[in-house]
Amino acid sequence: MKDIHSVRITVNGRLHEVDVESRRTLADVLRHDLGYTGTHLGCEHGICGACTVLVDGLAVRSCLAFGVQADGREIETVEGLESNGQLNPLQEAFSAHHALQCGFCTPGFLMLATALLREKLDPTEEEVREVMSSNLCRCTGYQGIVEAVLAAAGKNGGTEAVDSAVSQETSEDRVEGVSPLREAGDHAQ
Repeated sequence: MKDIHSVRITVNGRLHEVDVESRRTLADVLRHDLGYTGTHLGCEHGICGACTVLVDGLAVRSCLAFGVQADGREIETVEGLESNGQLNPLQEAFSAHHALQCGFCTPGFLMLATALLREKLDPTEEEVREVMSSNLCRCTGYQGIVEAVLAAAGKNGGTEAVDSAVSQETSEDRVEGVSPLREAGDHAQ
């Protein structure tokens, strides 16, 4: 017997009503039930960050969240970053700074960087490195990723600050999660 729940999820501004098995992950709901295949699954243990999406503005590993937990929430995926077929400044910076190679981890990095730039419009290089280190990339060595995020923030002669796609948000009704800049325990290696 399956435990099925009807949930209402807003993804990239579009409301979806879907029946979700209680044990199904948010990543699977997004990819398989709703067709948002930009959310990639890598490790399925919350380590790699390829599945990072924003839930009520906070970066969340969608492989660790259940789809039923997204009921009534605002989800943002990499598909929502573009506007009218145009890349946003963060995506353009990733391209210009060669912040991707195979591209598998890129959606997770873009969403993590979006959360960072919404929380801190003027991050230091050290802050960007700290936040981006929570996702894994086996191709780039991270330098291009760090440069791209700094460029999107308007540093190092980069592009203008990220536009409305990463505008400052204020919301008291947020889902519980760990913000990339808030203490999440000691992760020293």
